[in-house]
Amino acid sequence: MKPVLIVCMGVSSGGKSSVGEAIAADQGIRFLEADNFHSPENRKRMASGLPLTDAMRAPWIATICKTLRLESSRGKHCVLACSALRRAHRERLRDCGFSTHFLFLDGSRELITDWIKRRENHFMPPSLLDSQFETLESPLGEPDVTQVAIDRPWDDVAAECLETADQALRTSRAR
Repeated sequence: MKPVLIVCMGVSSGGKSSVGEAIAADQGIRFLEADNFHSPENRKRMASGLPLTDAMRAPWIATICKTLRLESSRGKHCVLACSALRRAHRERLRDCGFSTHFLFLDGSRELITDWIKRRENHFMPPSLLDSQFETLESPLGEPDVTQVAIDRPWDDVAAECLETADQALRTSRAR
């Protein structure tokens, strides 16, 4: 039986961490925050309003994958809050030894702009949101992706994500 990796993905301020923490608490599994894997240089760059290049993202995703492979080798289920904006990044995450399921937290630029402006104590400034939307390669149509509309009451969003994660974990445990 492969362990399960639930990836809460999408642009900054779309609720990835909140959903991921809720799933991890509900299921009693490890939660990983991809932002914690950024180098100090990447954080400084983003905090100054400059987007990362693909070359700057490469070591970040490699470090995440190294940690995930270790958890997978231990047979541990995990939840990861990660933008996973590029398909190449999602492919790397799929290659870490898990049965992987993505929850694409999908919302309009206007909605997320409103949310990011209210966010406190985060290195990602609202000015970088446009670059996030430009970088996003839509995951729609990828077989292990569930699109979750976030333009509704947060309890409804969380409930859908919890149910989807629970189903993925139950399916894995039944094998």
